[in-house]
Amino acid sequence: MAFAPQIRIAATYMRGGTSKGVFFRLDDLPERCRVPGDARDRLFLRVVGSPDPYTKHIDGMGGASSSTSKGVILSKSTRAGHDVDYLYGQVSIDSAFVDWSGNCGNLTTAAGAFAIHAGLIDPARVPENGTCAVRIWQANIGKTIIAHVPVSGGQVQETGDFELDGVTFPAAEIVLEFLDPADESEGGGEIGGAMFPTGNVVDTLEVPDTLVPGGRLKATLINAGIPTIFVNAADLGYSGTELQDAINGDAAALARFEALRTIGALRMGLIKEAGEAAKRQHTPKIAFVAPPADYTASNGRTVEADEIDLLVRALSMGKLHHAMMGTASVAIAAAAAVPGTLVDLAAGGGGRGTVRFGHPSGTLRVGAEAVLADGRWTVTKAVMSRSARILMEGWVRVPGDSF
Repeated sequence: MAFAPQIRIAATYMRGGTSKGVFFRLDDLPERCRVPGDARDRLFLRVVGSPDPYTKHIDGMGGASSSTSKGVILSKSTRAGHDVDYLYGQVSIDSAFVDWSGNCGNLTTAAGAFAIHAGLIDPARVPENGTCAVRIWQANIGKTIIAHVPVSGGQVQETGDFELDGVTFPAAEIVLEFLDPADESEGGGEIGGAMFPTGNVVDTLEVPDTLVPGGRLKATLINAGIPTIFVNAADLGYSGTELQDAINGDAAALARFEALRTIGALRMGLIKEAGEAAKRQHTPKIAFVAPPADYTASNGRTVEADEIDLLVRALSMGKLHHAMMGTASVAIAAAAAVPGTLVDLAAGGGGRGTVRFGHPSGTLRVGAEAVLADGRWTVTKAVMSRSARILMEGWVRVPGDSF
């Protein structure tokens, strides 16, 4: 029996923020994978090593977590005012599925750096020393993001002293600006797509008594950065100081969060019936919030209550995230800027332009500009800092008949 040989595809393995992924130039992909469809999905699955019933990704580039099972495609943009188009795929670990429904804020950092590394930016726009503003069109959600990438000697500066909780070593700081981050193409609800798709900053969800005693759960449903469902930790019996093992080691807790995520997705108009949630694992996110409290982060450091404005824990692809997703950080910033949301109330109320929150790996500071016009809240910009660097570059190899 003849077996197809492996083929090699030019690729770069990068860390961006607290995530890692395999980056491709669109033109370097096999021709049938340059367009959306089954071939592209199967290629991403094989590169990452999914589906893997052992959930280890031994036979691929993935890291067996939602933070490390990712693929990115970049190309020069034909859209006016933009340098590159950035497309992101979240690869399921144990099923044959790639979710293209949202962005990865962490890998957006690496997308800005990769655009320069890969020669996708006009050399005239890259200074010898200074900062290059890479204008990114985020193709998954149709939004503009500007990555301010430090440059030294005409090349991306990757080393530095910027420290990011959840990342072991310091690196150079990259500032991200998410312009008009509310995704108004998403959602239904009472007033159609909007930052708050139901028109409310807080909703009361009707849920089974088996999920929440009393059958009612307060939630802030927001489309900003990524569609996110925020609930109060106390309403679920949590403190907001939990680390990964407390949630991810509890199958019943994970099932409850997934059930609540499905109810929230229905209320936001993101899905039409509950069964669709299984094919929309990346969005919406679900997160729980609480007022500040002392806790021990995953690296053993004590985070003091007076260091932070609130506590946030978020789930990604069915598991508690080890730090915080970049896009969820945008949602946190946007919700904190609007008075009366559960995020704002956990932070003390009144709305704020910047907020520092505690997550399982430490703390993060984010900011957003919110505007109320005609009774409707919008966020014009959200800002956060991350870092990125190349881990390996060359070729990734996959069996030639795998896609």
